[in-house]
Amino acid sequence: MKRSLLVAGFLVAAPGWMLPAHAQDAEEGKKIFKSICNLCHENIRNKNRVGPSLYGVVGRHSGMIPGFAYSDANKNSGITWTEDVLFQYEEDPQKMVPGTKMTYTGLKDPQKRHDLIAYLKTLHD
Repeated sequence: MKRSLLVAGFLVAAPGWMLPAHAQDAEEGKKIFKSICNLCHENIRNKNRVGPSLYGVVGRHSGMIPGFAYSDANKNSGITWTEDVLFQYEEDPQKMVPGTKMTYTGLKDPQKRHDLIAYLKTLHD
């Protein structure tokens, strides 16, 4: 399905590459991390809390931080935390990974999820 744009009074079909990317604001994402995620997670390498460190989470396989006691559901999920997967997971963790230890009910606002992912992408070497 093509999207259409109104240009100078004419409705035209726009190829996907012409559409603006979804805005992501890492600074807003950092605020979200500090107000929600930091209750259980750290943004520092190798520093776990109730939840595992989210440092380097983008691109990481689920259940891979040595020494953290992941749920079997999380360890065996086969998930790689891509941006798309994180976007879905953040909305409703229990729906995506039934049996996860993560009790957070989810971040329903899509813009806030995009912003949080933008921040998580900055947490790497």
